Amino acid sequence: MDFLSEHSPELLPGNRPLPPVQGAIEAPHGTTIVAATFPGGVVLAGDRRATMGNVIAQRDIEKVFPADEYSAVGIAGTAGLAVEMVKLFQLELEHYEKVEGAQLSLEGKANRLSTMIRSNLGMAMQGLAVVPLFAGYDIDREKGRIFSYDVTGGRSEERNYAATGSGSVFARSALKKLFRDDFSEGDAATAVVQALYDAADDDSATGGPDMGRRIYPIVTVINDEGFKKLTEDEVSEVVRAVHERRMEQPDGPRAGLL
Repeated sequence: MDFLSEHSPELLPGNRPLPPVQGAIEAPHGTTIVAATFPGGVVLAGDRRATMGNVIAQRDIEKVFPADEYSAVGIAGTAGLAVEMVKLFQLELEHYEKVEGAQLSLEGKANRLSTMIRSNLGMAMQGLAVVPLFAGYDIDREKGRIFSYDVTGGRSEERNYAATGSGSVFARSALKKLFRDDFSEGDAATAVVQALYDAADDDSATGGPDMGRRIYPIVTVINDEGFKKLTEDEVSEVVRAVHERRMEQPDGPRAGLL
């Protein structure tokens, strides 16, 4: 990124000039990303729908990517720019590790992503925003951590759970009621699927599990063993269990009053 800034700054995603337009620019947008910690790691998940205005642009888009061995990024916002930013971020982390002979700290990774988002501010002001969710396992602190961002690159560390994207209000509210400090890895995976289910229930841009097409959320786990993406069979097992319970309780599990 520094090399491009010095030699060919016009190649950076945020520096590409756009022709003058009237109204919003129609481009595929990714929607809801959720994350939750558990003792020993963090789960990061996303739905599979991309929208373009009132149209479903893609039903099976992937929005969660490994950043390196111990971290991952979930993308919300303009899909094309977001995927390009993630690829550049992956390259940055790999380059740092090769040059320095050691991985960048999780805090350093979060700060670097913040800088990259800020470089896209010009595009964001024209309606092409990228707002990712970053999660990883902190080797030094021996726990999972979550970082959220705004369009200016402002970074906040979230405690226990987080959500971003169009359905984030509903997903975060679901996690707020479901989260427990003693989650197992499986509990955390079920909680994020429940949260995405609630988001899809109230947000038209968020895609719920598509049982007919066998399209399920992307669910990833990062712990002391590194990044792991749950297989389709593993996710489908969680989704089907949640779906069966929803047939009896359409609004999902109830939290205790006290």
